[in-house]
Amino acid sequence: MKLQFELVKKEKNTNARLGKIIYNGKVYETPMFMPVGTQATVKTLSPEEIKDVKAGIILANTYHLWLRPGDDVIKDAGGLHKFMNYDGPILTDSGGFQVFSLAKKKDITEEGVHFKNQYNGDNLLLTPEKSILIQENLGSDIVMSFDECIGYPATEDYVRKSVERTLRWAKRGKDVFKGKDQILFGIVQGGIYPEIRRHCAEELVKMNFDGYSIGGTSVGEDKKTQYQMVSDSVKYLPEDKLRYLMGVGDPIDLVENVIRGIDIFDCVSPTRLARHGHALTKYGKINLKNAKYKKDFTPISDTCDCYACKNYTKAYIKHLINAEETFGARLLSIHNIRYLVNLMEELRLAIKEDRLLEYRKEFIKNYYGDDYEK
Repeated sequence: MKLQFELVKKEKNTNARLGKIIYNGKVYETPMFMPVGTQATVKTLSPEEIKDVKAGIILANTYHLWLRPGDDVIKDAGGLHKFMNYDGPILTDSGGFQVFSLAKKKDITEEGVHFKNQYNGDNLLLTPEKSILIQENLGSDIVMSFDECIGYPATEDYVRKSVERTLRWAKRGKDVFKGKDQILFGIVQGGIYPEIRRHCAEELVKMNFDGYSIGGTSVGEDKKTQYQMVSDSVKYLPEDKLRYLMGVGDPIDLVENVIRGIDIFDCVSPTRLARHGHALTKYGKINLKNAKYKKDFTPISDTCDCYACKNYTKAYIKHLINAEETFGARLLSIHNIRYLVNLMEELRLAIKEDRLLEYRKEFIKNYYGDDYEK
């Protein structure tokens, strides 16, 4: 059965929404944070550990899995769910972010985007049709349209031309999409230009996608600009379909963009921070490499229910990180993902009780103290 979304409630004082995703007889509540499993694994963690932190949807990367081990290998294995032993929902990106991170402007053509295979030097061409085919082979539940993730800053002329091409790519991908038990999202681009974002959103809605993503954020812009880009996109999207903000995972960004009406988020930040010794807490981000934790025999958080906090101390995790033991990064990854999943649980409760703006104020006071700049 295809993944389904139902809108449950709108918060009285904001654009925030409560929803539920129905998948294989299970219900997953939104707003939701989704851990990233680029190579068909969330770095250092098992599928069982992902479930233990109460995560729902996870992501896999179309571009990287196309290169290695190959979408044909995963198809022959029975799809991503069987290949990586994860029975929850899986979303695959389209390769559009790699257009931003790996390709040069000269590599972007009407047909698609030219890449150099980083493993063997082969010349590659990723087209909208190819992106859809790869994702169908991967067998994910949510498929993304192929787009150009526009960097920041970019001129209005470039953004306008890029968006028109992204819209043509979206139609080409939708025309060939046949994914059994899959749903397809369109991606709203448009940079900092409100009218271009409006045009992109409205044209995608005319194509009647199953859900809609907002792209082109977290690419170098400040937070105020990011929030404006989200606001400029969300208001033209249908209320009865999922809204996904791509690549955003800073806790304050989750709070602010839930207020603006976003349902699902993803980011590599919780595991990346963990590998560098950083832990997310109610009272801000801490660096366990700091000398003051050498004899701190308390958990990362007294209120966290994750495996790391229930069993280990800051001093022990600091030792592991300093000794470059993988277990330290694993423990911090478990904690950081659980922190973000729990943050979304708290946001959902605040929406249910129509007190989201009060929650935002309390969150900022705890997380930033007097250092937060509005």
